[in-house]
Amino acid sequence: MSDQQPRADRPVLNGVVALVAVTLGVGAVLAVVVLVGTRLLGVGGEEQAGSGSTARESMFLPSPQETDAPEGPLVTLNTEDPDAPDLGSQDATDEASESATEESSSAAAGTISLTSAATSVATGERIYFSGTYPDGEGAILFVQRFQNGGWSDFPASVGVTNGTFSSYLFTGVSGPNRFRVIDRDKNVISNEIRVQVG
Repeated sequence: MSDQQPRADRPVLNGVVALVAVTLGVGAVLAVVVLVGTRLLGVGGEEQAGSGSTARESMFLPSPQETDAPEGPLVTLNTEDPDAPDLGSQDATDEASESATEESSSAAAGTISLTSAATSVATGERIYFSGTYPDGEGAILFVQRFQNGGWSDFPASVGVTNGTFSSYLFTGVSGPNRFRVIDRDKNVISNEIRVQVG
């Protein structure tokens, strides 16, 4: 008989060696593809010694400079109530008109002004609305509809950015519709808008 011992098969060790070999092969191929791709696209190119722009650069960003912040809202809407009585007359003194302006601007600072883009829309058409809320930066306003003698939540909301907001909504209820928005965190309610649907 032969003195050689039978060779023992080690399938687990063979499998691990094969897995490592395949991983190294695939990694090498991917590395070459990435290297060639970055060279073709110009990503990670050589640093230029000068600070001037080159033919490859496609965008110039100037250095940031501080600017003055705007005072008040960027959009002004007519917020006069047509049903309100006329508080002043043309022959009122300048002091009285200045004090009335100061009072109205301080009262308007915490209010929500809501307007609609149209007073009537077709059934299924969007109802666009917008408004201002100077003290409501970042607030979420919830839409409410007047129905059955009271205000109920409507499945829509809008966020306030730079003191303004705008969005749209749909309703399947034909006829006159009344909407408003509310800031539930501060308990501030807007004026209502009326839209004829259908």
